[in-house]
Amino acid sequence: MDVFHAAIRQTGTLRRHPGVAGEAAGEPAAGQGFGQFNSAADTIEWRLAGGKPFAIIQRWFVADADAPEKNGRPQSKQILIVTRLPPGPVCQVARIEVKGTPNANEAARKAADETARGYLCDNKTDDAKR
Repeated sequence: MDVFHAAIRQTGTLRRHPGVAGEAAGEPAAGQGFGQFNSAADTIEWRLAGGKPFAIIQRWFVADADAPEKNGRPQSKQILIVTRLPPGPVCQVARIEVKGTPNANEAARKAADETARGYLCDNKTDDAKR
């Protein structure tokens, strides 16, 4: 997985061919970050069919400027990102906010299993279902 860092923000995507530098930057997922400060958790859940990966689920921590803490800093909200894998483009399929979503992990798995393989990425930065 390639992770891009810029001004306390991260964006991540996966390479089709390990060892091919720069390849991941051309995938739609490379442009699907957050405007707010953010960071990704280290753990990635791989979704498999017939022993082959077709999607990943990763937890992200995103600053929520609309919900400041007592000290004025933004609270961090957790979002599960479902990303489709090749064949086809690599892009976000779903964003599931953990707070307020009952069984958020199961909701992310369902989105991956039911949507990722047939999802059509359109190279826009906001094509993930929210």
